[in-house]
Amino acid sequence: MTLPTPTNRLDRAVDEAYDHVLGPSDAEITLVEYGSYADPASRLTHGRVAAMRSQFGHRLRYVFRHRPVPGSDIARRAAELVESYSDPVRFWNVHVSLITQADEVTEEHLHTIAADLVLEGQADSSDNDSFSRVRARIDADVESAAASGVLITPTFFINGRRYDGPWDASSFSEAMLGSPGHVVHAVALDFAKWAPSTGILLLLTTVIAVVLANSTFSSSFNDFWNLPLGFTFGSAAFELSLRHWINDGLLVIFFLVVGLEIKREFTVGHLADRSSMALPVAAAIGGMVVPALLYLILVPAGVWSRGWGVPMATDTAFAVALIAMMGRRVPVELRVFLTAAAIVDDIGAIIVVAIFYSSELKLGYLGSAAAIVGLLALLNRGGVYRASPYVFLGAGLWACVHTGGIHATLAGILLAFLIPTRPPPNPKALMLQADAILTAETKRGQEVFRYGPSEPSLEALDAIHDRLESPADRMLRYVAPRSSYVVLPLFALVNAGVVMDTDVFSGHAALMIGVAAALVIGKPLGFLAATLLVVRLGIAAKPSAYSWRQLAGAGALAGIGFTMSLFIASQAFAVEADFAAAKIAIFAGSVLSAVIGVGILWNARPERDFR
Repeated sequence: MTLPTPTNRLDRAVDEAYDHVLGPSDAEITLVEYGSYADPASRLTHGRVAAMRSQFGHRLRYVFRHRPVPGSDIARRAAELVESYSDPVRFWNVHVSLITQADEVTEEHLHTIAADLVLEGQADSSDNDSFSRVRARIDADVESAAASGVLITPTFFINGRRYDGPWDASSFSEAMLGSPGHVVHAVALDFAKWAPSTGILLLLTTVIAVVLANSTFSSSFNDFWNLPLGFTFGSAAFELSLRHWINDGLLVIFFLVVGLEIKREFTVGHLADRSSMALPVAAAIGGMVVPALLYLILVPAGVWSRGWGVPMATDTAFAVALIAMMGRRVPVELRVFLTAAAIVDDIGAIIVVAIFYSSELKLGYLGSAAAIVGLLALLNRGGVYRASPYVFLGAGLWACVHTGGIHATLAGILLAFLIPTRPPPNPKALMLQADAILTAETKRGQEVFRYGPSEPSLEALDAIHDRLESPADRMLRYVAPRSSYVVLPLFALVNAGVVMDTDVFSGHAALMIGVAAALVIGKPLGFLAATLLVVRLGIAAKPSAYSWRQLAGAGALAGIGFTMSLFIASQAFAVEADFAAAKIAIFAGSVLSAVIGVGILWNARPERDFR
């Protein structure tokens, strides 16, 4: 499969004959900088670069590439003039002269360089070929910067990987030396930023669960998850098994993330615009209704009928992971469509679980839950932007919802909708404020270097940092990785283990066929039928960026139920043998849907190229 190029990697390898290089070609450390002469930060960090070169000596190779400050005419002209020197020695001399300027680069500096060029015979204003070469060289550096994910100057790459840490000498040294802490952090960050990582981790934990369930450790493995865990207050006690703590407790974090993503999509995302949301909403509804109906048609009436919600769900992590691994074969617009449809699908699954898969209701606890929701709403309306009150009340809401008979995952959704957003910040004003604080701190001289910034300054900087991001966005940023890399893998480890025993197939053929067929056939059929209907009725328009065949491929990928399907199956089937049969059908249907979806999308490319 074609993997997308990571945006935190150097797009273009260092070329000794082309790049501006200081240091031996066989150096163990290569530091590439994208900088600008008109950028104060680039001039400030030059001292750090010089210190690193002195510290590491022949172990370090330094490369400078141009990335003039966008919109700055003088930055571009400075780069062009310095680049006009064909002699590497003169290039580096002029480079150092400009990059070490205490004040801004001025027209006078540029006139001096231009006169120097003419005197040395290195360039002539009439030499169009020479200046065309210079402009092309800088354009190539700018394009490389964009492809490498450069957003600011300076940006550094250490051995091909973008360095996003602080610019002080100690942090630079740790990154260059590859300290264990830095290496572990970098590897974890790379894995987390890799789009298919969540799906691969889920697949890995699923395989482990299945292997353990069919090994000599199966009894111990199952008994471990059934261990009771709880606490007592006098005569009152609250106790759940480890399995239920994960399925009813930790999984609330997953639903909190889902709720926050839904909230974001409907406020500033792809579902905020009515014209854009019509198609994925229709696809999601069709992808829920048709599989449920097909299941009820295929499965005989009785206790198994309760499982009609199982094939309704889509596992976004697996579906998006497969699309990401296909890279440019799948247009970005189709990824957006499938993600938006999966968000709507999640809403449907949550409603189904809350209404149809809840136990006997206890009105007293539900009344307490309603009171907590009221308090959360008051905090929201009152402009309380600290996360701690919401987390504290959220824990109480979970306990009341769980004891009240409604599945506790609903608490995560309610909490997500009540965590506040706030008006967009004014970045320019906040940056000026931060700059004023830091400038004032530097005037304190050695005291700052010895003790750090003052407490009032740190509090003010904390407040500025908090204002740059809404509480809902901050919560999503912090919680989403925990959900993807802790909660969902644990859920798969606990629930995906199924004993591959032929006895499971005995008497469960109708159930297994119903679940698998609803996922493999019902999902894409519902996707296509609903989208065709709304397009024919003029309610929505299909973007020309992807074809109907590609949309059918996305519908097939939506048949990967897995996480949510397993969750609903655990609520729908009380008999262990029924649950085991449903799990096998979910696995089979999800794998077949993935194969069909990838097969359809692999060569289903429209006429134009998507980049």
